[in-house]
Amino acid sequence: MGVVYMLASSSLGRTPEGARLERVKLSPQWDGESFFSGRASWSPESNPSEPSAAAAPPPSVAVVRTDPAVLETAPATGLRVTWFGHSSTLVQIDGINVLIDPFWSERASPVPGIGPRRWYAPPIALADLPKIDAVIVSHDHYDHMDAATLRALDREGIRFVVPLGAGAHLEDWAIPAGRIVELDWWQSTNVHGVRIHATPARHYSGRVEFRGNDALWVGYALVGPRNRVYYTGDTSYMPEMEEVGPRLGPFDVVLTDSGQYNPGWPDVHLGPEQAVELAAAVGAKAMMPIHWGLIRLAHHAWPEPAERTLVAAACHGVGVVIPPPGLPVEPAGNNPIQRWWPQIPWMTSTEAPVRSSRNGDGASRFQPRPCVEQPTVHPMRALTR
Repeated sequence: MGVVYMLASSSLGRTPEGARLERVKLSPQWDGESFFSGRASWSPESNPSEPSAAAAPPPSVAVVRTDPAVLETAPATGLRVTWFGHSSTLVQIDGINVLIDPFWSERASPVPGIGPRRWYAPPIALADLPKIDAVIVSHDHYDHMDAATLRALDREGIRFVVPLGAGAHLEDWAIPAGRIVELDWWQSTNVHGVRIHATPARHYSGRVEFRGNDALWVGYALVGPRNRVYYTGDTSYMPEMEEVGPRLGPFDVVLTDSGQYNPGWPDVHLGPEQAVELAAAVGAKAMMPIHWGLIRLAHHAWPEPAERTLVAAACHGVGVVIPPPGLPVEPAGNNPIQRWWPQIPWMTSTEAPVRSSRNGDGASRFQPRPCVEQPTVHPMRALTR
């Protein structure tokens, strides 16, 4: 254990203390001992899903090598999104470049050789990215707050925007305090004319098992002069998130936590159906499912989030953009769905439902919203019969 701790220590970060801790204690989300979303969580351990044989991908995934020259040009619509797998995404909005939850390491873990391993190399090297104006991090889990990647991005002029309390980790990794901005829910900061707002989420934090929830977890709304983007962060469902639409929307695209879900822990992630419902509720012109397609954290077939998103989106009349990892897209452009993922069996929302509890009680869960449009029979479902 001592050897493991020594290997991990450079990535663990540290807890808030001093003036930072005093600010943490003033947060409405601080319950006196730790951060709390305001709703209890339910984990029905007796109802975990069985591992899918297709949870891990085939030897290759249809990844596009991102062309750095494309990213150096201004998007015609003022908004371009490049998803690199899992939640790592570059948003080029109204003249600035914002990198979301960058994860370029081999594993989501503080210890070399241990932990979930990425399925493919990053579609672009960090050095080949365009000038980054801001790096935003939703919470401090290893698949979102990757110490090695953040250290490599520590360059003059880059602003690091993180949830309240999480700046302690960055300072531990020698990122200057003057370039760290910590936000509570509904607080914001300005980056070259684009307002970055921290939004509510229902999740948890922690980089050590016995030391959790001492930093907050958030989503983000990027509000520019022409375009608006909402990133949910890792979250399960709670109605407070719908306030993001009236306050900061409508949105040109919503990046939704749509993967790595399990019926056995419905208060951890949205899952595809609740992600679509939230996108509709906040006024999304289009949604892009993320938090899938790079590492395995749950048992579902790895392309299942995409398939279930398409079914739910047809039901609720929500436009969907699902590019292969590494392909830059402008959400307002013509982005027809082309299934770049393999045709393998997956489970429907009826077979493996993910519905968050209202307040930690499995007998009281948020119910599916009725279909606005009746979808046609999905062609891929025949594969599971």
